[in-house]
Amino acid sequence: MTASSPSFKSPRAHTPTTTTTTITTTPSTRIISSAQPYRTLVTAFLIWKAVLFAIALGSTLVGDAYDTSADLLVHGGVEAATTGQQRAQQPLGLSGGLISRFASWDAIYFLSSAKRGYIYEQEWAFGAGLPIVVRGILQDGGVIPEAVIGVTVANTAHFLSVIVLFRLGQVVWRDRTLSLVAALLHIVSPAGMFLTAPYMESSYAFLAFTGYLLFALSSQAESRALARDVYLVLAGIFFGLATAFRSNGILNGIPFAWEVLRHLPNLLHKPFDTIRRLVALGIGGICVALGSIIPQAIAYGQFCSGASGVDPRPWCEAYLPSIFTFVQEHYWNVGFLRYWTISNLPLFLLATPMLAILVRSGVEQPTSARQPVIAAKPVESAQLTSLVQSAAAAQVVLAVLAVAMYHVQIITRISSGYPLWYWWVAGSLIRGEKVGGYIVKFMVLYALIQGVLFTSFLPPA
Repeated sequence: MTASSPSFKSPRAHTPTTTTTTITTTPSTRIISSAQPYRTLVTAFLIWKAVLFAIALGSTLVGDAYDTSADLLVHGGVEAATTGQQRAQQPLGLSGGLISRFASWDAIYFLSSAKRGYIYEQEWAFGAGLPIVVRGILQDGGVIPEAVIGVTVANTAHFLSVIVLFRLGQVVWRDRTLSLVAALLHIVSPAGMFLTAPYMESSYAFLAFTGYLLFALSSQAESRALARDVYLVLAGIFFGLATAFRSNGILNGIPFAWEVLRHLPNLLHKPFDTIRRLVALGIGGICVALGSIIPQAIAYGQFCSGASGVDPRPWCEAYLPSIFTFVQEHYWNVGFLRYWTISNLPLFLLATPMLAILVRSGVEQPTSARQPVIAAKPVESAQLTSLVQSAAAAQVVLAVLAVAMYHVQIITRISSGYPLWYWWVAGSLIRGEKVGGYIVKFMVLYALIQGVLFTSFLPPA
């Protein structure tokens, strides 16, 4: 197929198109035709996953990992991994060794919780979403299933998140090419192996992108108030589910707050419709918060009610008791500027590229001329523009929190569930800007190197 190099046009002038185009972004970077986007996405997804699985397989041939807890889990199930007792002494074999390379690091916690629920206080540092899903699929699985199902869920969720991001881009930008490139970028996200192993990131991305898609679809239902309100509440539910997987999902409440502030002035002019909209936005926002509140309430009942027969823990007496905040601070040394030490400087340097991408895209995209404007539907355009602005705010806040509060290196994986920066990089690629090519090279190289380190149980995965 002959390559062409169309310049990126403002989405103001874009309408859905079915024409066949092939984009050359730079002499060394070529994006596949957008004529069959789903075939392109499936092909790219399978190729990338084959590369990551090959890395994991290669790590099993080199030798034992630094930590063998995952081997114990695959040998004897969760009990063996948590007690250190093996039920079987035979070698793992190729498939078992491969699975054990994915079921390492924090995945041990997720898979253990999937088998027997939360027992230890420190396990509440991790969202309950993935363990609940794995437990629901498996019920009382045998020796290996928890890890196998965990890997299956993670990769299925990653694929679904790619498809949803493609659809979301079409709704917001009315641009198939931009949407396809953004979805392809999500495939090779620097989150890399964390979207393949039994971790929360891929499920979070799928749920968060679905929430954004439903929120965007509400703008198309402006003339049908009931449908609009249902979309908003459903968006809140999906954002809430995302928060149950990763605590940073609470930032997805920003679009609801953003819309509330935008529509409050209309109370005098359209009181009935405005109140109805505000109620829907309020319910949606509450659903987002419930993704964090419900697990906290369950933990409070377990550790603070006295039913367990032990003295209440210190966090129970706080004004806003939160086991998550306490565990992060007490066991993981997470807190304001706690990570700012000389020894952690390399980790800040490692996180700098992704932090820069989040901040720059979050500042440039909402203020650029490339805004979702649909001439015939100004109300829909205004709501989509507001959604883009609130998505930008969410990812900038995430970057600030990562620098000030988190173990900063995790930004490369938790950023995978935020759509705006993919659109910004995609636009840069389509326009042939060098920065887009540099970012793609960084993403691919980082994901590949991270994959080697992750499957060998070496930092800073």
